[in-house]
Amino acid sequence: MKPANSLFSALGTTIFETMSRLAQQHGAINLGQGFPEDLEPPAVIAAAARAVQAGPHQYPSMMGTPALRQAVAAANARFYGLDVDWQTEVMVTSGATEALADCLFGLIEPGDEVVLIEPLYDSYLPIVKRAGGIPKLVRLTPPHWDLPREALAAAFSDRTKLILLNSPMNPCAKVFDEDELAFIAGLLERHDAYAVCDEVYEHLTFDGRRHIPLMTLPGMRRRCVRIGSAGKTFSVTSWKVGYITAPPHLMQAIAKTHQFITFTTPTALQTAVAEGLGFGDDYFTGLAADMQGRRDRLAAGLRDIGFEVLAAPGTYFITTDVRPLGWTGSDADFCLRLTAEAGVAAVPVSAFYAGDAPGHYVRFCFAKNDTALDEAITRMRRFFRG
Repeated sequence: MKPANSLFSALGTTIFETMSRLAQQHGAINLGQGFPEDLEPPAVIAAAARAVQAGPHQYPSMMGTPALRQAVAAANARFYGLDVDWQTEVMVTSGATEALADCLFGLIEPGDEVVLIEPLYDSYLPIVKRAGGIPKLVRLTPPHWDLPREALAAAFSDRTKLILLNSPMNPCAKVFDEDELAFIAGLLERHDAYAVCDEVYEHLTFDGRRHIPLMTLPGMRRRCVRIGSAGKTFSVTSWKVGYITAPPHLMQAIAKTHQFITFTTPTALQTAVAEGLGFGDDYFTGLAADMQGRRDRLAAGLRDIGFEVLAAPGTYFITTDVRPLGWTGSDADFCLRLTAEAGVAAVPVSAFYAGDAPGHYVRFCFAKNDTALDEAITRMRRFFRG
């Protein structure tokens, strides 16, 4: 029999699925996969239930319902001062991962170079390669995750089509500041390139840090695509509702890709997300404050056990250095043993690099309820202290 596509056939099961299965097998508390607990706003759930009952139940516009597209445009103006035309510059997708695929398949020509920043979310590299792009990897290094400006500039050339920028950044929780973004903007203008900006954690920044979309910087309005996620903003990851904001000349190609991938997204969920985006500021500030409290709760417990806890100014995730615990093996083996013997699942940070990765950092998700976080700390304390 002729083989299937060699790129995807060669891929293994994602580290998130692997660790989640192992957590189920051992009855472990899952601090590996990034899904939240007890954060879903009741008003959004109720809105979805009403919309399911009321209908309609047939295909909505492939671009998304007018209500949600208008809400996304209004959120762009409200939070970032962006003047967005909902009819030509907003599209709804079945999750942010589909949005990424739409953007990359729609914008990349075979042979185009694409700048990627490691550590990176696991879907980026396969999609870029399948689209025919040539990855140019630039590495952030723990513990400070500083932007390596010389290496980033060297990765750009006249063949660069776009950079894929994730801020706030999974897994390392980096929130790019205005000076770093201005440096990236300069490279885009110099090389006439675009930016696909994965901003799904836009409302999850802490310690007074604020998220700055690259699109808001001078000269970037026509060069940037912004991707948001209801799953992260409203803690409903199974809903798979994402949204893209892009200038019309980029949206045209992205939308044509979308029409042949998922085409559309459930109407009732779009209705509920539109209602959620209209919540008052107290919801969005409250979400960040709640998550910051969970971060601090887990970080304090991890430090008490002996982990070195790295700064986490955004996202759902804390990165830890396991060497202070006396561990000399790989981060993957650490996570396997932690899951099987301590009953707590985490994810090795090396899984977010293409190769030759730092081997002693582990990522924990703190978007869990207090009971789960406290029990995880209790189990790890018992395991490491005998």
